[in-house]
Amino acid sequence: MSFLSPNRLRAKVGPHLHWKVPFEGGVYPDSPRWSNPDLDPVPVEKRTWGALDYWAYWCSDMLAPPLASTVSTVMALGFTARETIPIVFFGFCICSVVITLTGKMGATYSVPFPVIVRSIFGMYGSYPAICIRAFVALMWTAILTVQAGAFLQRCLEAIWPSFINFPNHLPADAGVTSAGLLCIFLYWFAQTALALMPIEKLRILFWVKGVVVPPTFMALFLWAVIVTHGGGPLVTGKAQITSTYMNTAYSALTGLNVIIGLFSSMAVNMPDFGRFSKNRLAGPHQYLALPIIGTLGALTPIFVTSAHSYIWGSFEWYMPEVIAKFDSRAAKFFTAFSFMLATIGNQVAAGTYPFSNDVTGFAPQYINIFRATCFISIFCIAVTPWNIIKNAEGLLAFLSGYSCLMGPLAGTMVCDYYIIKKGKLNVHEMYHYPSIYGYSKGWNWRAYVSFVSGFAPLLPGFAKSIDHTLNVGGAWKIYTFAWIYGFTTSMLIHYVLCTYISRPTESIIEEAVLPPQKGELSPSTIDGQEIEDGKGPYITSEKEVSPV
Repeated sequence: MSFLSPNRLRAKVGPHLHWKVPFEGGVYPDSPRWSNPDLDPVPVEKRTWGALDYWAYWCSDMLAPPLASTVSTVMALGFTARETIPIVFFGFCICSVVITLTGKMGATYSVPFPVIVRSIFGMYGSYPAICIRAFVALMWTAILTVQAGAFLQRCLEAIWPSFINFPNHLPADAGVTSAGLLCIFLYWFAQTALALMPIEKLRILFWVKGVVVPPTFMALFLWAVIVTHGGGPLVTGKAQITSTYMNTAYSALTGLNVIIGLFSSMAVNMPDFGRFSKNRLAGPHQYLALPIIGTLGALTPIFVTSAHSYIWGSFEWYMPEVIAKFDSRAAKFFTAFSFMLATIGNQVAAGTYPFSNDVTGFAPQYINIFRATCFISIFCIAVTPWNIIKNAEGLLAFLSGYSCLMGPLAGTMVCDYYIIKKGKLNVHEMYHYPSIYGYSKGWNWRAYVSFVSGFAPLLPGFAKSIDHTLNVGGAWKIYTFAWIYGFTTSMLIHYVLCTYISRPTESIIEEAVLPPQKGELSPSTIDGQEIEDGKGPYITSEKEVSPV
């Protein structure tokens, strides 16, 4: 839906080269540097997501292999289920607050993360923030492709047991077998096809996963409880702190930080999905979904790993290896298929779509969601992720520690939007430059001072998490609660800067300027007069909404 009449739209946009997007003008055809149909405010008729859709989305994002990996990291600190489950619950509660706050930004203005962040860091200052968020999605999507290929391999072995003996023609140091490489490519084709679906249809994928995967998690949980007669060593044992550097308190803070870190990236780019809300994420459902689904979901990998130890004598968190030991071919197939579906849902919900949506903000006239998705899909194979996993200790520590960047980014966003600007933005100004969000040559230095102040003290601990031989003194202690420290510090510093030192008066407005709302006037005319190009219609909102 365009804010311009069709005739004026064609006249304004004119012909385009086929390698250049948008192929048709968006809401702001006079501003292709900042606008295309994928970045523009979501039309009213496409704002269709309700509470159940978001719960299906969180089932798709939560019930997946990364949850098991994160829980295993917490328990590796020496905790049993009695200590781990409260840590998981409170970690998700903390993260859910920020996810809800950032999600409401997108839901209010119907715009994605790369547009919202322009109002905070500046039109050009938004680029580094987009890079920070996009990189972690890029790497995790590639890494999970290997694990999903392993689930597909278990499916094929269940159907054709002879596939277990598939001849391997690759050297031992290749990081993958011939069968594994074949399954990675087969899975990659399916993953790419689903990732290229438009977001309206992806909602169906989330619903399918929401129906199939939770019963699988529940069945595995009940199986583990039954075979261990109540839990096994990870459940009924006693906590034994394994780190030589930490006591119980610091270990608990580290575990809390690990849990928050799992969704620290989603905490900043939830506007990508919040913009499709039909009621601006009204109600408590958004906040409750993450702690409930995440905590219940965490029970399954804990009990299954405990059952593996009880039956086979060793702890195993890598689900493809657990599934490979199932005697029942039916159980092996359906469990592996369900986890493969879970991985696809997680990759799309937290990887391919957020990445593609966000990098569109770099060059909207050349990049759209479809093209960015093609790029990340090719990257998943071109980067040979099986080699990354083979030498992954440092990289995985880097990705897990990424929360030390995500916390300050989220703290700056929340403070600027809710406290400094009080939720009042001009949606039109986020698609033009110069604009009120131009700040100083397109950069809001206040936001970057706040952001850097939040993560700079964490760098020594971050470095030590990658290279354990580094001697950083007591700096590692702050890193044990990196996300909380970074979020709080950046939020406080941004408040002081913008309130007492340098108030960004040009970007603070009296009334919010919103995109069209349901039941408002025609998108191309008001009172019979055609709207000037790129100017509306927009509505201002304080307590009541009225046309401008």
